[in-house]
Amino acid sequence: MLTISRELVDKIIAHARADHPDEACGVIAGPVGSDRPERFIPMENAERSPTFYRFDSMEQFRVWREMDDRDEEPVVVYHSHTATEAYPSRTDVSYASEPNAHYVLVSTADAGEAQFRSYRILDGVVTEEEVTIVPS
Repeated sequence: MLTISRELVDKIIAHARADHPDEACGVIAGPVGSDRPERFIPMENAERSPTFYRFDSMEQFRVWREMDDRDEEPVVVYHSHTATEAYPSRTDVSYASEPNAHYVLVSTADAGEAQFRSYRILDGVVTEEEVTIVPS
């Protein structure tokens, strides 16, 4: 189960809407071993695509090094889908490389309401999990 603050959910959705029609992506870091998402880190979609995302390799290296320096890990890895439901694609599953992370997807296909869902992705197996949003 992912427990996340309303403030962080709002930041993910705002990032997804701001980058629409391209997919948005980023991470939320938290203390190593805590499973507590705390520090919002929006990243650039190097693909600048409405159907695909990829972290810029230099930005990813810098962000992961910064997390290491701060004794953090990626608790949430997020991205948006602009025209489809918030469910991991085959490409999303193949790129899932953080075994402890919650993979959050936001669909901005409906301009009125964003769909927000979370998954665990281990060894190619996708499992949807409950999301509990707590006050900020």
